[in-house]
Amino acid sequence: MRTTIASVFAILIALTAGQADAAVGFQHFSIDDPQGPPIEVGVWYPTSTTPKLEAADTGQQMVARNAPVEGTGLALVVISHGHAGSYAGHLDTATALANAGFVVAALTHNGDSWHDQSRPTAIWERPRQLKLLTDYMLGAWRDHGHLDANRVGAFGFSAGGFTVLAAAGGEPELQTLPSHCKAHPAFEDCQIMGEHPLLPDTAIVWTHDPRIKAVVSAAPALGFTFGAKGLAAVHQPVQLWRAEDDQVLPHPYYAEAVRLALPTPPETHIVTNAGHYDFLKPCSADLATRAPAICTSKPGFDRAAFHERFDHDIVAFFKRTLP
Repeated sequence: MRTTIASVFAILIALTAGQADAAVGFQHFSIDDPQGPPIEVGVWYPTSTTPKLEAADTGQQMVARNAPVEGTGLALVVISHGHAGSYAGHLDTATALANAGFVVAALTHNGDSWHDQSRPTAIWERPRQLKLLTDYMLGAWRDHGHLDANRVGAFGFSAGGFTVLAAAGGEPELQTLPSHCKAHPAFEDCQIMGEHPLLPDTAIVWTHDPRIKAVVSAAPALGFTFGAKGLAAVHQPVQLWRAEDDQVLPHPYYAEAVRLALPTPPETHIVTNAGHYDFLKPCSADLATRAPAICTSKPGFDRAAFHERFDHDIVAFFKRTLP
């Protein structure tokens, strides 16, 4: 990304910051999971209520907490975070979508969040939990009458990128993991598998959700486990993102493997000079001090400027695919 372009994006962020946060409502609650503890959820949506600055997990946001939802027939986008993340990992993307008229619901995956690392390799639980979230939003959510159940999209990053592909119909073959990790023991997924051996109690049944009509997958984990057969049922439009310098999930085993296996070519974005964690929202100064590994970008890469473009392109994609 050239400095001049980054400068333009930085100016746009400064000029539109107040407008971007001016009409976003927010709710924070938990939903029941019949197979585990309650699932933490954050919901962003259009409102006309004046927002206030408040804390949100590891950052801050300008939102109108528990304000009335504005609009009817609104599209829903559900968000799945990456390994050891939380519902708040993509605050800027959620806010951008809410400003564009979407309702956005993000969950914290039990067993694989920053405060619960009890089952990070039980990845079949992720699509199931995501479907529970969609079930709740379209049914039990107090404001579900504002939603159009025929307009549902899904966004995910890293392990979340894998999650949304599986939820959309993907059938991964986890039997490919041992040979992959034997060849690439230093890759992060193999490091996690080494610390938390993959031992499912029963045969894995992958949860799919045919209500998902469009998918955005950024740096999807375990992309190589799908293959053409595993993604044959994913006919929804897919926007696929890859960081050019992803050292966590290196090319070509993850995003590229997904790109080649999808039955319809996805809308593909390769982000020059970006690393894996650049898909996360820009870090606060405090978080950057506590977690430099996920907050540090390569010299010359402006994460805040990139996210202005990233969020713009995601909003544009969902507007096209969830009309």
